[in-house]
Amino acid sequence: MKLRTFRIGGVHPEENKLTDDAVTQVAALPKQAIFPLSQHIGAPAKPVVKKGDKVKVGTMIAEAGGFVSAPVYSSVSGTVFKIDTVFDATGYRQPVIIINVEGDEWEETIDRSDKLETLSAHPELTPEEIVERIKVAGVTGMGGAGFPTFIKLCPPPTAKAECVIINGVECEPYITSDYRLMLEHADEILVGLELLMKASKVTKGYIGIEENKPAAIKLLTEKTAGNPNIEIVPLAQKYPQGGEKQLVDAVIRRQVPAPPAIPVNVGAIVQNVGTAYAVYQAVMKRKPLFERYTTVTGKKLKNPGNYLVRMGTPMRDLIDVCGGMPEGDNKVLAGGPMMGKALNNIDVPVCKGTNSITVLTDDDAKRKTPQPCIRCAKCVSACPMGLEPYLLATASSLHDWDRVEKEDITSCIECGSCQFTCPAHRPMLDNIRLGKSTVMGIIRARNAKK
Repeated sequence: MKLRTFRIGGVHPEENKLTDDAVTQVAALPKQAIFPLSQHIGAPAKPVVKKGDKVKVGTMIAEAGGFVSAPVYSSVSGTVFKIDTVFDATGYRQPVIIINVEGDEWEETIDRSDKLETLSAHPELTPEEIVERIKVAGVTGMGGAGFPTFIKLCPPPTAKAECVIINGVECEPYITSDYRLMLEHADEILVGLELLMKASKVTKGYIGIEENKPAAIKLLTEKTAGNPNIEIVPLAQKYPQGGEKQLVDAVIRRQVPAPPAIPVNVGAIVQNVGTAYAVYQAVMKRKPLFERYTTVTGKKLKNPGNYLVRMGTPMRDLIDVCGGMPEGDNKVLAGGPMMGKALNNIDVPVCKGTNSITVLTDDDAKRKTPQPCIRCAKCVSACPMGLEPYLLATASSLHDWDRVEKEDITSCIECGSCQFTCPAHRPMLDNIRLGKSTVMGIIRARNAKK
C-alpha cells in the first residue's frame, strides 16, 4: 500500500530519535518555578495572585487577558515569591510569576485517579460544556504556536468543520515525547479525540502517524478496530508533515489556501496528540494544563530521555538530570534542530509548548560560513508552501517589506526546509522570520487604521 504524504516540497533530515525507547520518567519538582504569562498566541494572561500568596498545584495564578488568551495555573504548591520580568526562550523579557516550591499539595477539585473516563459514560457533556472546560483549563496547542484550543473548536460562521485530525506525526528530528505519549496513554488520547469531535460537532476523526512509529500505529489501530468514526492514517516519512496545512493535505487530500485561510476553511480541525491528552484531562479529570511530556536529548548527553515535566521547571534542571552539559561547543534549543529556538540562557522555564530540549554539540552546533546564492532553486523545491525562499530572504535582508508582502511571506510556516537544503549555507530562515514578523506588524497596523 502506498503511504500518503503532502504533495508540495519537503525534506528528509536525519531522524536522530535517540530516545524513542526511553520510557517517560516523572521529573523532580524544581526548588523555584517560573511561569511566563504569555505561553500562547494572543494576549498575555493577567496575574490574580500577589507576592506572599499561598498556592496549590492547580491554582489559577493568571487569568486570560482577552478572547485570544489562556489562563495560567501553578504546577507546584508554595508561596508566590514575586511578579517580575525575565528573559524567555526567544531572548525577550516578559512578565512572569515566580513561586517558591513548598511541597506538592493539589487542589481537591482535580481527579487524580487512574480510572479511564469514557465519553459514553458522560452523556451530560454537551459540546458547549466540553469547550468551556477546555477554555477554563488553559489548554493550548502543544505542538506548535500554542493557539488556545477552545478557539479552534468555535470556527467562524463562514467555515464548517467536517473532521478532526490529530497530529501524531512528530516529524522534527530528535523529538520523541509525542511518540511515548501515544504508547503510554493511547486510551486517554482516543477519548480526547472523541471529546474534540463532539465539541466540533463532527463524526469523523483521524490520527496521522508517520511510518517510523510502527508500534504507535499498531497500538492505536488495534484500539480503534470496529470504530468506523476514527481512522488511523499511516503516513510516509517526510518533514514538515507535522505542519497543520501539510497534515491536512496528507490525510484528507485538501490544500489550505494562503492566509487568512486556516484548516477549518477546508473542513478540518487539527490538534496535536499532546493537546488531545490535555483535553481528556481537562474535561474528564478537571485538571488544568500545568505539566507536559518533554524530550531532553542530544548525541553527547549521558542520559537523554523523556520526562513528564511540571511547567515552570528551569531547563537547566532537566539537562542536569540527563548528565549535565557535555564538553565542547554546545547549542541548546527549545525544540528540535529544524524549528527550535537557540537559548542564550538555560534557566528559562518549560512552558506549554516545550516539547523538547535539544543539546547540539561541536559540529552540529556550528553554522557553516554562508556563501553567495548559486541560484540552484533547491530551496524552492523544498518549500512546502510553494514559496520562493531565496527571494524572500534576500528582500527581507534589504528591508523591502512591500516586495516580501507581495511575495506572500505570511504563508511561510518557518519550517526551515529552505535553510536545511541550501548548499550555500545561507541564513535564509533568520531573514525570512525577520521579514514575516515585520510584515505581519505592518498588516496589523494597517487593519487597525481601517
